[in-house]
Amino acid sequence: MGERPRPEGNGDGEDALAGSPRRPLAKSIELSHSLEELDRIPRPKLLALRRLGIETVEDLLTHFPRRHEDRTEFPHFPHEESDVPICLCGDVIKTSLRRFGGWKKIFEATLQESQANALSEPLVCRWFNLHYVQKMIATGQRLVVFGKPRLRGKRICMDHPEFEVIENDEEISIHFRRITPVYPATEGLSQRVLRSIIYRLLNEISDAELETSAPSSLVQGTRWQAIRAIHFPESWEARDAAREYLVLSEFFAMQMLIASRRFDASTRVGHVHCGSGVLLNKFIKALPFELTGAQVKVIAEIRRDLAARHPMNRLLQGDVGSGKTVVAIAAMLLAIEAGYQAAFMAPTQILAEQHYDVLRGWLEPFGAHIALRTAARQEETGPLPLFDAQGFAASCREQQAGSLCSPERAIPRDEPQSIAPEEPQIVVGTHAVLYENVSFSNLGLVVIDEQHKFGVGQRAKLTSREPAPDVLVMTATPIPRTLTMTIYGDLDVSVIDEMPRNRGRIITAVRDASNLAEVLSFLRTQLEAGHQLYVIYPLIDESEKLDVKAASAEYELWKERLHPYRCELLHGRIPAPEKQEIMERFRRGEANALISTTVIEVGVDVPNATAMLVENAERFGLAQLHQLRGRIGRGGHKSYCILLTSDQQRETSAKLAVLEKTSNGFEVAEADWELRGPGDLLGTAQSGLPALKIGDLKKDADLMRRARAAALAIFEADPGLELPENQRFQRLIVEQQGRTFSNVS
Repeated sequence: MGERPRPEGNGDGEDALAGSPRRPLAKSIELSHSLEELDRIPRPKLLALRRLGIETVEDLLTHFPRRHEDRTEFPHFPHEESDVPICLCGDVIKTSLRRFGGWKKIFEATLQESQANALSEPLVCRWFNLHYVQKMIATGQRLVVFGKPRLRGKRICMDHPEFEVIENDEEISIHFRRITPVYPATEGLSQRVLRSIIYRLLNEISDAELETSAPSSLVQGTRWQAIRAIHFPESWEARDAAREYLVLSEFFAMQMLIASRRFDASTRVGHVHCGSGVLLNKFIKALPFELTGAQVKVIAEIRRDLAARHPMNRLLQGDVGSGKTVVAIAAMLLAIEAGYQAAFMAPTQILAEQHYDVLRGWLEPFGAHIALRTAARQEETGPLPLFDAQGFAASCREQQAGSLCSPERAIPRDEPQSIAPEEPQIVVGTHAVLYENVSFSNLGLVVIDEQHKFGVGQRAKLTSREPAPDVLVMTATPIPRTLTMTIYGDLDVSVIDEMPRNRGRIITAVRDASNLAEVLSFLRTQLEAGHQLYVIYPLIDESEKLDVKAASAEYELWKERLHPYRCELLHGRIPAPEKQEIMERFRRGEANALISTTVIEVGVDVPNATAMLVENAERFGLAQLHQLRGRIGRGGHKSYCILLTSDQQRETSAKLAVLEKTSNGFEVAEADWELRGPGDLLGTAQSGLPALKIGDLKKDADLMRRARAAALAIFEADPGLELPENQRFQRLIVEQQGRTFSNVS
């Protein structure tokens, strides 16, 4: 391999950082100081740190390790493979570079454990097409590697392990023979250098700079002790105690913000938006089905909120097809009967138009005036006699004395409002409602469907009005309890945990892509029985980078496969009017099969559709697949969802098997949570939840409950945080742009 390369230095000051000491860092360092003020960090490293979001001293101290390695004593090299990654140390006794396929390269480094014996097996570390690795590793070096050992032929190998070269210099005690931190890093910033920077900073900063930000009833010790121990623990017990302290502090800050939101919402001035309930009773009696007990319970909860003078802030969770729309209509009827307008926001054009059609079909017989406002369509029905301003206000006054809003007592209500005859009672729209010059003269209720598809700012823009409207946000993506009390802790939560009796059963089956002919035969039997079906693809067009089928490319094939039955193609790039026509033809039964992307994921309702085939099912998340299959079984027929995949990985099989076992959305959500974690489940940008620096919402659920209880106790006793011992918490609830948790109110 020639002359041994220096593994860490690259000419920009990294050697100086990792090696001999220079002049000390500036004294009296403050947490708010920019890292540029620390003259010891070279500019290239500052740029790399900035890529990690690290710009101040506090940012650096709270850049917590993602794991720790026990480098006090390493295990012997394994003889068998393992699914659990392990940390090993050995000397490089051989390196090789092999080329294959013209341009592909495999770099191998063979390691031998330091005190090898006759039974010791070497470990082969392999990197594919990572050219920089061969410049960093040479024979004679000592490496610490972290990865999963796998049996490849007769050799034990680690493919693409994390690695670090151990240099015998005066700083070896920072990196070796200890419990060693391993950090999230970036290109141009090695573990060794990042570790050295943090180690030196911890030795220079005053402990007085690190104020404890949680009550003594919740945490023990000081923040300074916890920060030191999380980076460079003396023992595993010290590491665990430090982590608990820091997680509780992080969760407490989150829960203080949420508790303050609840308090602010309860003190905001609102109006009573609850009519007498006469119209609601007529609507319920006219329904062709009976409400479930869960729907009745939730409507009663919403009714109490509408009758109160502080604004409603309620989250309605319900599985796909559980009947959330009917509950939303009940809420809107109560609001418009009190003389107020209601806004119904949906995340997509298709869903907004479907809601518009559904609401017109159900409510126009009662005289409701409904308008559609989306970027592509603006429609409204004409004013209807039941809702002329004078007549409607008079009917409200007549019914006010015998209010049904509260079963216990009649609640004094504001003077019923009047809406001009040309004003709609209900405006249905996408986020275009926020931007397309839609004005509300008397907005009393906002219903947000599939709220996780709306951004925080979009929700806030519609709901930050004075006087405050009541807000009902709905989701068909069930959310595990820990997440509910975290992200939606400032909301009251209602759950529809009961399915209507008339829903058809959905059978889900996972099939290998090689069984397509058998699947096709089954799908044709569904069409021959007079039913309709969906075929879902993850992409619109084929991709050179992904070996995934695409809807537009496969559409012609499906026309041949299902001939003489009629197929239609639907995806997000089709112009809105054409998209609407395609869906209408499918609803009317003029098309038998819809070849589509996930544009049909939410809300599309065709009771005669009884079969769904999802191609490349491994490309979808569990919650998304559950949403997709909710498009079938909308009528009383038994329905079938077939998940087609050619991915034989164990993880894929385990994921898809969940959908075969259960149709309960809450069970699916818990499994999705296990497999993917909360960030992927919700999307931080949409939920407004910042990436947690150290807490894990699932693993640390008990700590979250403790933090929540502590925050609520403080706010109940001192809602203004005016007591001397609570004044330090005021800074926790100062919301900074981009750091809010759940801005719905």
